[in-house]
Amino acid sequence: MRFHIVLHQPRIPQNTGNIGRLCYASNAVLHLIYPLGFSISQKELKRAGMDYWEHLEVYEYADTEAFYTEHPDLSCETHAIPHFYLTTKATTPYYEAKMQGGAYLHFGREDAGLSAEILHAHAKQCYTIPMENGARSLNLATSVGIVLYDGIRQSRILQ
Repeated sequence: MRFHIVLHQPRIPQNTGNIGRLCYASNAVLHLIYPLGFSISQKELKRAGMDYWEHLEVYEYADTEAFYTEHPDLSCETHAIPHFYLTTKATTPYYEAKMQGGAYLHFGREDAGLSAEILHAHAKQCYTIPMENGARSLNLATSVGIVLYDGIRQSRILQ
């Protein structure tokens, strides 16, 4: 099953373009939750996504509520497709999450991360990428790549 990358209100078109290329290369699905900090037709987005953007499976949602209407987070139920929330505000490292194909990996805005409301509502599903030397955060595209490919690795081990 394919992974789903969910970007909550991304602000930088080059990051989203690079994440789109990453999704295409890994056969993941990209979900964009508005408002975006750019136009989906911006040349920076297309340039970063290169010629892959037109082949990418990407869905857009007016807001967070619209996303959850179509993809409810039922992670606490047996047999539900899990949602994982990546944030610098968590303490549990992402590699302790038991990821499987079909999972939704949520990432927040480059300047603010996921909202406090989302983090509070899904506290048991929040994970972080450990960093050294007092680093506050990583680039969004880098973070998606780290977690997505570990999820792919984990799901292949389980097969």
